[in-house]
Amino acid sequence: MTISASQVKELRDLSGAGMMECKSALVEADGDISIAQDLLRKRGQSSADKKSARIAAEGRIAFAQSDDAKRAVLVEVNSETDFVARDENFSNFAAALANAALELSGNQPSVDALLATNSKGGGTLNEARVELVAKIGENIGVRRFERLQAAGEIGHYLHQGSRIGVIVDITGGDAELHKDVAMHIAASAPVCIAKEDVPKEQLEREQTFLTEQAQQEGKPPEIVAKMVEGRMRKYLGEITLLGQPFVKDPDITVEKLLNQHEASINSFARFEVGEGVEKKAENFADEVKAQIDTVS
Repeated sequence: MTISASQVKELRDLSGAGMMECKSALVEADGDISIAQDLLRKRGQSSADKKSARIAAEGRIAFAQSDDAKRAVLVEVNSETDFVARDENFSNFAAALANAALELSGNQPSVDALLATNSKGGGTLNEARVELVAKIGENIGVRRFERLQAAGEIGHYLHQGSRIGVIVDITGGDAELHKDVAMHIAASAPVCIAKEDVPKEQLEREQTFLTEQAQQEGKPPEIVAKMVEGRMRKYLGEITLLGQPFVKDPDITVEKLLNQHEASINSFARFEVGEGVEKKAENFADEVKAQIDTVS
């Protein structure tokens, strides 16, 4: 049968699929728009399955918070290329995920539970993901999300392009301090808040490494012990938020900055796109530091 241009346009507007894909589906469906939509969805699922094995290590971090600003969430959504990560459809999908994650029930809901929730456009968020894969032509994945229930106030920061995202729960201080601390966390990537929070296994591993390193220098045991003590102190200052030099004023630590404002950190979460995934080497934390230097 003959398929009119208006039918193709209508299906394209409804599905977002390409013109040729829409025409092919309409021909197969004998011009029935509803059947053609179902065919496109099935083809989209097949396309998504084929693309799922491809590495998606680009993307963006999406942020959302509740109206009372007491709950916040970060979600990492991945694509294969940075170009797609900047696409409006991709960013809208990421925002929808963040808003849905904020409202998920349960203390530790999974990514699967998030994708199973209904989207505003109808169907589940996973179905929306599959349709987006078909439309954009790249593997798209939802890697992780983390929610924060604030005891104090929430500060947040998204680096340019949303490649790094931070949420932090701070008691005391003002909005400027909250943003500054979030920016610092984005730039300096602390492992935890204080030295007491560093996992025991991580401390033992670092101490063993530093001890072996000092012993190779041929120093006496008592000197080795002092060297290891000093190096461990430096190490803890590098990985703990309170021990790190504040990026906007390296002469003071974050702990001193907080003390000046009678503030304290309750918790924080930091996401960086593609952390731990094999990808082109880039250091977004250095980009954040450079940006802070330009505005300081």
